[in-house]
Amino acid sequence: MDDNGLMDAAILLMTLGEDTASEVFKHLSPKEVQRLGETMATVKTTRHDKVGEVLEKFRVETADSSMLVGDTDAYIRNVLTRALGEDKAGLLIDRILQGGDVSGIESLKWMDAASVGELIRNEHPQIIASILVHLERDHACGILQQFNERTRTDVMLRIATLDGIQPNALRELNDVLSKVLAGGDRLKKAKLGGSKTAAEILNFMGGSQDVAIVEAIRESDPDLAQKILDQMFTFDDLNKLDDKGIQAVLREVQSDALVIALKSADPDLREKIFKNMSQRAAETMREDLESKGPVRVSEVEAEQKEILKIVRRLADEGQIALAGGGDDGFV
Repeated sequence: MDDNGLMDAAILLMTLGEDTASEVFKHLSPKEVQRLGETMATVKTTRHDKVGEVLEKFRVETADSSMLVGDTDAYIRNVLTRALGEDKAGLLIDRILQGGDVSGIESLKWMDAASVGELIRNEHPQIIASILVHLERDHACGILQQFNERTRTDVMLRIATLDGIQPNALRELNDVLSKVLAGGDRLKKAKLGGSKTAAEILNFMGGSQDVAIVEAIRESDPDLAQKILDQMFTFDDLNKLDDKGIQAVLREVQSDALVIALKSADPDLREKIFKNMSQRAAETMREDLESKGPVRVSEVEAEQKEILKIVRRLADEGQIALAGGGDDGFV
């Protein structure tokens, strides 16, 4: 949700009254509650016409909400997949349609990293790994940093090699965290863990801790360590760089290579790159993209990987800061 959407939501909730607003908050995630609460705190006075505009927008968007669908399971699956993509929607769909009880995990999401770390410190690393994959990546990173280096490495290795969670493992989590997840033989294996999850958590880890963990994993499984590194920063993540970072990358990349790499790029990323070029260069790049014929996916991926190598080198040299990167930057 962008800033305008947050402000509209804040105004809407403040017009609904305390009772109704509190019911809405029950259906939001901890981060959504925090962001909305912070926005609401900034709303001191609002013009009547602005309130009317927000209410009218809400009325229009919910005009057809009373319509029911025949197959709700299929509807939920299709809507979430279209909204979030197949990978991100998969886990959420499993949780919703399988009816898993995640009350324990949900309670952890509201706790600060230090408290969660203290709560699970003495659990087996496999249990800790199974818990962390259910949490937001930055939250999981904060919890991981509460442990010593040996435990961090052990847990991260288990996250990276975790190939889903079986029902019996869900039952074990259930015992450890007051029914974290209710499992059953009827449940499918939840698609949690893996090298991508490990990479996403490491992306939020500051200093040299991420390097130390990856190197420790490399000692026991070089291929897995490389796989984690490859996924720690994707091409679309270039959109998270600030303008100065984008400009630094563009100075290192040949135009022909960039045209190919952008063939499958997100439209927002394309626009961000064009914005950081001169007007003439941006117009030329747009024309090249439009006139470029079909390109093999393997060629696009190869050029994107080369650009990512440049990004990693610039980050190592301190010329750019990756999203969620080190905590020892400049202010």
